[in-house]
Amino acid sequence: MPALVNTNPPPDLLSWTEHPVTSESLDWAPLTIIDLAKFDQPGRKQELANELKDAVKLWGFWTVINSGISQDQISRQLDIGYTFFEQPLVEKKKVTCDFSEGNYFGYREPYRFIGSSDVKENMEMLNLPKYTPHYESYPRHDLIQAYKDEIQPFHRLVWDNVIRKLFILFAIILELPEEYFVERHHYDKPSEDHLRYMIYHPRPAEEDAKIGGQWSAGHTDFGAMTLLFSQPVAALQIRTPTNEWKWVKHVPGGITCNAADTLSFLTKGYIKSTVHRVVRPPADQAHLERLGLFYFVRPGDDIHIVPAPSPVLIREGYLSEHEEKLGKEQDTDAVNGFEYVRARVKNVHSRNTRHVHDGRGAKEVFRVKNLEVQDFYA
Repeated sequence: MPALVNTNPPPDLLSWTEHPVTSESLDWAPLTIIDLAKFDQPGRKQELANELKDAVKLWGFWTVINSGISQDQISRQLDIGYTFFEQPLVEKKKVTCDFSEGNYFGYREPYRFIGSSDVKENMEMLNLPKYTPHYESYPRHDLIQAYKDEIQPFHRLVWDNVIRKLFILFAIILELPEEYFVERHHYDKPSEDHLRYMIYHPRPAEEDAKIGGQWSAGHTDFGAMTLLFSQPVAALQIRTPTNEWKWVKHVPGGITCNAADTLSFLTKGYIKSTVHRVVRPPADQAHLERLGLFYFVRPGDDIHIVPAPSPVLIREGYLSEHEEKLGKEQDTDAVNGFEYVRARVKNVHSRNTRHVHDGRGAKEVFRVKNLEVQDFYA
């Protein structure tokens, strides 16, 4: 007997309404804006690489515009995310992150307390793995299954239109073959990549005061790169090269990008994984829910995390001859993408409390085989 096919129409989506921008004068970070409309124009890739170089080396953050992803497509994804978070908790918990295994796919509820306070986390998130054969059998919520025909192409579109192009620009900056980083993060190969819907719920001012107004303490990201579709509620701050905190400004239609730890490992720190945090929004936005749409890029599961054999890294003293050789030969003793990301997720998210600090001078170090990073979560 043939399998039954669900022919019921998908549930109606709630409509997410974008909030107005803050009217307060904030100390904004001067992030470089990269116009991807230039990417396919003759001779313009080198121009873009030149524009991006200082941003990735000094700041670790930049903004992309003209990605070819429409505002209607972005808004539709926000509607899906908002509808998901408005469901009963029992429904959301049908597919959850398994932090005991370092598995970040699924729903994460705000159950941990912040430091020694009685204040709980105020964010929820849903992480969706790639829509490739490797993840075909991975469980997904009913709502997500119902809107697969919209989520699946969007998931891939972000990689094709933005991530692939940025990896090519990184390769140009480092004088590597253009596909060097693309091949190590390929969409069609297994990796811990995920699309994320995330919402921060506003807190009473007196509760935020107990934790210094920090909604997410200073940290670096685990994987290769993070993309945040720019949204108007100001809360994201980055630590500048001069050790100051500055706000990230909303760019309509833009995507805020930052390099993360494994990309920094692959480039011996040339590409900077910058500390950032989320804080209580300014007074005219502090009462608002903050819904975000992200894409988190991870290295391929079987990719060894060893420095790229870049002429730039050699000339500037980042890379020794021995490390260059390992980069060319792929050191089989090195940790791979799956091992590192899973170990890092398990280490951070299996804790029952979240620490609150400003991300300056972390004393603890997290290690996996040949890799180590400051543990801002300790």
